[in-house]
Amino acid sequence: MLLSSQVLVVAIVLAWTGGVKLLGPSPALAARRTALDRLVGKGRELAAYRAVGVVELLIATALALPPVEVAEGLAATALALGFVAYLLYARQVRPESDCGCMGGKGGPIGWRSLSRAGLLVLTSAMAAGAGPEPTSPVVVLAGLAVFVALSAELDRYWLLPLRRLRVRLSHPLAGLPSRVPLAAGVEQVERSPAYRAVAGLLRSDVRDTWIEGEWRFLSYSARHRDRAATVVFAVPTDRFAPEEVQAALVDESTEETLWRFAPTAGVGSA
Repeated sequence: MLLSSQVLVVAIVLAWTGGVKLLGPSPALAARRTALDRLVGKGRELAAYRAVGVVELLIATALALPPVEVAEGLAATALALGFVAYLLYARQVRPESDCGCMGGKGGPIGWRSLSRAGLLVLTSAMAAGAGPEPTSPVVVLAGLAVFVALSAELDRYWLLPLRRLRVRLSHPLAGLPSRVPLAAGVEQVERSPAYRAVAGLLRSDVRDTWIEGEWRFLSYSARHRDRAATVVFAVPTDRFAPEEVQAALVDESTEETLWRFAPTAGVGSA
């Protein structure tokens, strides 16, 4: 049952990756973000990108239609090994290139992309040894969940909302008693002593904003001592008062408050 479940996992993953290459938005842009032009020649990357998508869909269809032959599992394994080889090649010739695997922009090829490709090799090899046993929905869902977790391209659908929810629920400034338009709130932040105190740590523009009572909260990505962090500013909504803006710096992994700025207390310590 474990082996037969991998057949369905691999079929779904390949159907998704092949589908986005052929039917996803802006395939030409997605192909240009990859290193395919270095591999097949400039101007041919889109054709190569779509050709890979066709192969993925063909193998996915073969795996989804019983009975599954060993040759089909071996074909999926060979394709997955090709993915691993391509990712290693792309990291050497164009480290900033995108994987182009799951649709969307996943950023530079890193450990998640390589781990996902390695996992596809493993599951495809398991599918090659599958018999006629029924699949287990639990195993299939668990396998797909691992692939999703390793896909930076899909973070916007689950990881970013979870991070925003965590900030809203657990951030140390969330209990402060936010109507000023966003642009006015950003202007207050950028004119505030709190912003000047922490500006060197910021690594993004406004990532999220919400209102609670008389305060607007604005969160930014930050780095503190080479660790990912979040800075949240609290801005009054009923007046323009940059001198009243408060801020807190929170470690992303531990949720520990590393630093806090309040106008009455002055600059905190990190």
